[in-house]
Amino acid sequence: MAEARRALASALRRRRQARELTQVRLAALLGSSQSRVAKMEAADETVSLGLLVRALVVLGATRGEVGRAVALRGVPDPAVRRGRRWHRVERRG
Repeated sequence: MAEARRALASALRRRRQARELTQVRLAALLGSSQSRVAKMEAADETVSLGLLVRALVVLGATRGEVGRAVALRGVPDPAVRRGRRWHRVERRG
């Protein structure tokens, strides 16, 4: 859960900055406070995953983009993030 929270928080900050919005403006769009948005972007444990997802959607993220933000967080190889295929290694035991 903590990893998902960090991934969503990072995606939220990037998307907010790309749209050139302040934390105050995003807070107004969410009906929240600037300090809550700061906690969201810091991946504070008091922030629910639902609120992070809602904020991303308010900023225009699709379900697929939200899913990719969480899914790619656990992929160690930067080449995978550039779109190369991730090959599964099967173990024999």
